[in-house]
Amino acid sequence: MVISPTSRLTGSDRFTSAGGQLATNPRTPVKTRAGALFVLLGILTSSGSGCQSVGYYSQAIHGQCQILHRRQAIAELLKDPATPPALQTKLRLVLDLRKFAETELHLSANGHYLAYADLGRRYALWNVYAAPEFSLKAKSWWYPVVGRLKYRGYFSEPQARQMACKLKHAGYDVHVGGVPAYSTLGWFRDPVLNTFIDYEETDLAELLFHELTHQRLFIAGDTEFNEALATAVAEEGLRRWLESKNDLDALRAYQQEVRRHEQFIELITQTRAQLDMFYLNPVVQLDPDAARKRAHKEQLLQQLRHHYDALRKTWVGQPDFDAWFKSDLNNARLNTVDTYYQLVPAFRALLRSKRGDLDAFFAALKELSGLRKEQRRAWLAALEP
Repeated sequence: MVISPTSRLTGSDRFTSAGGQLATNPRTPVKTRAGALFVLLGILTSSGSGCQSVGYYSQAIHGQCQILHRRQAIAELLKDPATPPALQTKLRLVLDLRKFAETELHLSANGHYLAYADLGRRYALWNVYAAPEFSLKAKSWWYPVVGRLKYRGYFSEPQARQMACKLKHAGYDVHVGGVPAYSTLGWFRDPVLNTFIDYEETDLAELLFHELTHQRLFIAGDTEFNEALATAVAEEGLRRWLESKNDLDALRAYQQEVRRHEQFIELITQTRAQLDMFYLNPVVQLDPDAARKRAHKEQLLQQLRHHYDALRKTWVGQPDFDAWFKSDLNNARLNTVDTYYQLVPAFRALLRSKRGDLDAFFAALKELSGLRKEQRRAWLAALEP
């Protein structure tokens, strides 16, 4: 997409989203994309938007060009005796996952992930999220081709944090998250990156299936729809991948991880509901005492931490989200979870109704692309159990 981050949250805070104009995939516990051509189109179509926009798109072009320049064909790397054995093993796994995605999940790889690029950094880019101090309504940015997205992506961490500082100074809650992978939505052949090649097999498979889902269906301007869809398909794809290998131990471990993740999401959802009720209370909205409102907000966030501490004790050595809770909790941080998972139950229900037939599943969703966002939400809401 423009930048569409990965998918599920896990202990490594890969949960970010496309912030620049690509499509990213985070698996930050929310872990989980934008395109260069999209960026080029942005410059060509936004001549009246000022120097700031031109500067933003210029950094995006530079970042995408760096990735394109550093690509090496996987086939050549596998022939090269200088390629480290561990990297060769992971690259062969990528090729197997691509084939599985095409033949079993009906996701067209279409030349993607046949090259590898080492960017020499931990993340491909960094996304900036923002929301008002006393509201859960996420700030959004408009981009040519893909419409409005609820994040702003930068290929430079200092630039991302500079933007975050500006937003914070303007009174917003902000969150900056590293994005390991993103999809250019077919404008370019996306390579495998060093930022995610060392993932465990299940995480790597989930990430690739997530990103390839964006290639099959992407609705401009509907971040929640696109990310939740990719998350749900990646989840189903990974289950089928593990079953195809008859790796029952890994499947059981994954199912347990999904359950822990669902419990985490439930905690976040409950807290968001409490905060939303507080923010929308007419008495609170008219209260001029910001300090008093901040105190109550912090009380609810501390309550979330306490509930998580109690929950993690039931997981026996699986503190999946400890790293996530080490970052500042605020409206922008909580919204990142909502973006990726709010609609996942509806997509799961639709896939069940289609008896696992992914072609029928995507055909039904394709019909929603011409509807307004509110109409899509109503249609999906009717599916949830």
